[in-house]
Formats: sequence, C-alpha cells, structure tokens
Amino acid sequence: MPVPRRFDRRPPERDLTRINERIRVPEVRVIGEDGKQIGVMRTDEALRYAQDRDLDLVEVAPDARPPVTRVLDYSKYKYEQAQKQKQARKHQQQITIREIKFRPKIAEQDYATKKRHVERFLRHKDKVKITIMFRGREVTHPERGQMILDRLAEELGELAVIEQRPNLDGRNMTMLLGPSKAVLSGTLAKAGETNGAGAPEASEDGAATEAVEDDASEAVEDDAPEAAADEPESPAA
Repeated sequence: MPVPRRFDRRPPERDLTRINERIRVPEVRVIGEDGKQIGVMRTDEALRYAQDRDLDLVEVAPDARPPVTRVLDYSKYKYEQAQKQKQARKHQQQITIREIKFRPKIAEQDYATKKRHVERFLRHKDKVKITIMFRGREVTHPERGQMILDRLAEELGELAVIEQRPNLDGRNMTMLLGPSKAVLSGTLAKAGETNGAGAPEASEDGAATEAVEDDASEAVEDDAPEAAADEPESPAA
C-alpha cells in the first residue's frame, strides 16, 4: 500500500543521470540537438559546445566506450519523459481476480445466485476463479465438480473464456475464467445492463456468506442419513 505523501519521510530519489560538470570521463561521443552524431570530443569541448547553445550535455549511454552524450534541454527532457510514463500508466489495465466457491451438492437456486455473481464480475472485465470445495467422501466423486464447472463455462460462453481448465488440487477443484473478447470490446455492455437491471447486486461479502450457509445446510443433509441409520430400532410391542 503506497504511503501518503504527507506521511512519507523518505528523502526524494536522487537523479543519477550525469549532466554537464558531473560527467567526469575524459572524452565522450556527442549527439547534437537535431539527433545527428557529431563525433568523439573531449568532455570540456563537448560541454562548451552545449553551453554555447544554452543547452545541457546529458550522458545517455554511460556503459558505452566512450560514453554517449546528447545535447538537449534537460528540464524539458525530464518533463516529456514523466508525461510519457504517466500516459503509459494511464493505459495499463489492472487485472483483478475474484473467487466464487461452489459445493458439489449445491442447490439450483444457490447455483443461479452464484452464477449471477460470476456474470457480474466478468462484465466488469475481472477474471473469476471458480472453486469447487469437496468435503469428506465427496472427493471420491470429482466428476460432480467437473460437471458444475463444465455447465458454468457452457452457460457463460458469450461472456467468458476458460483460461485455466478444471484442476483438482487436494480437496478443491478450480477453474479460471476470463472476460471474452466481446466483453473487453464493450459489445455486450448494453445487454449486460438490460439483463442485470432486475437482479439485485450482492457484495463479495454476501457471496462468501452464502457459501458458508450452503456448506452448513449441505452438511446437515449429508449427516442426516447417517444419523438415521445409527438410531436403534425400537422393540416391537
């Protein structure tokens, strides 16, 4: 997490670029302000050449032999470089990976709810990690989790592409979905607004709460037959 500037007590980063009198080598290769190569010159002569034009002598390739310098306005050069970096950061797309958890015996209504969460995340151009959580002897039937993942990928075919095929790792089976080209280009945006208008949006915390409730209810269903089997029969009257 970045430190707010008013609380940041670190000293500012020092500019390590060697310019003008900070260039201590005896000779340098000089490139003029028009980008054309002037040739190898003694450093003091190159510095005088730049000063005669009210410009700076800037070392751009210190590892070359001799080092390469350019004649330019260094303040303007630094400003242009900062603007280029700012534009590059502006166009960078931040990738967010969400996670939705299913159980292999999930009820149809809960499946539909979680599917809507996945759809909403994909429409926001986020990646979604789908996790099937197996409990106890459920892990002996991985095909049930595979069926849920295959069904979800098929039903969200217009919105998603499978970036990672279903993979069983311990008691969890995972699959990674990414937004499709249609979502990234924005051609499905209007359709998403129409389809999502009537469905209330749930927070991520809400999705996690539903997963816990599903686990508890299904655990009760799983344990109920065993409890009934263990109960002794009453003697006949």
